[in-house]
Amino acid sequence: MCSIFYHTQNTFAEQIFATLGKGKFHAGQIYAHWMRKGTLDGLEVEPQAKSLVKEILSLTDFTLPDHKVVQNEDGTVKFLLQLDGRLECESVFIPMKSKSTLCISSQVGCKMGCAFCETGRMGLLRNLTAREIVAQVFVAVHLLEMKIDNIVFMGMGEPLDNFEEVVRAIDVLTDDAGLAFGPSRISVSTSGLVDKIDLLAKRVDPAINLAVSVNAPNDEVRCKIMPVNRKWDMAELKSAMERFCSHSRRQIFIEYVLLEGVNDSLECADQLAKYLEGLRVKVNLIPYNPQSKDRFAPPSQEVIDTFFTRMKEHGYLTFLRGTKGQKIMAACGQLGNLQLRKRLKLEQIGVSKEKKVFS
Repeated sequence: MCSIFYHTQNTFAEQIFATLGKGKFHAGQIYAHWMRKGTLDGLEVEPQAKSLVKEILSLTDFTLPDHKVVQNEDGTVKFLLQLDGRLECESVFIPMKSKSTLCISSQVGCKMGCAFCETGRMGLLRNLTAREIVAQVFVAVHLLEMKIDNIVFMGMGEPLDNFEEVVRAIDVLTDDAGLAFGPSRISVSTSGLVDKIDLLAKRVDPAINLAVSVNAPNDEVRCKIMPVNRKWDMAELKSAMERFCSHSRRQIFIEYVLLEGVNDSLECADQLAKYLEGLRVKVNLIPYNPQSKDRFAPPSQEVIDTFFTRMKEHGYLTFLRGTKGQKIMAACGQLGNLQLRKRLKLEQIGVSKEKKVFS
């Protein structure tokens, strides 16, 4: 069976042709109708092609993971996809006054271990396939009927640690014959995998945006809260960002989570501004969101405003990210699937007890 969510129109048609030796046109017709409408209802084919279309449909897997929805009063919607192996991934729809954003996951859990991120506490359970990544968007658009302006790979996982499946998913999401999201409406986040930033620049449309979680003004602070910095320090990361921005259509969003007493001083703002010199960036400041076991706290509103003002005084286009979805653990840094973690822990305890009984 050929999963339609893993393919662009062209690769789907080629797959069908490789199997049947015919059917390219009608496979493309089926693909476009399904991806655009979310249903095969209304698909019109000439009478003589009905048997061929039936054959193509028999070879095509249209199944989606089951989903369940949690909604917050501010309009933020978190939904979970049920995956193989009794795992789940989380996605978040964030409505705004002018545009809405869908935040999607690329992994179940994450191995990067950033100290301020709930997902990192899960560890990496597995990568998502391109089919599962695309399914998040398809469910949001066609089953939950969400109007999505932008897609950000900022959910569970480090997207560049699942590079090939993420790039494949981007190809599907941007296919004009299918879901047809413009490349400039898609952003890929990273904690700073320098080698994969370089590879991303070669593999995706120049209009695809890069978001880099910097979160610190210097190596000393960043090494404490982001283990990735021990492999690629901030100088190496900046060089990678410079290479990425060498194309005139590319820009980078700098993500900076504000942690009380850690990275929120005016001195930190000045160091960050100095670090970003020469880069074509927009700066997103994100007050820390409370988590299940807090090591950190968000700064006071006065400190946040002061940091924000200082970055603007340094000449950077700076935005203060509003907090949405805190109560349903859907805000930035909160996606950690507490129920899944509890269940897995109980299962591990059960296995451990069983081993003792039979030892």
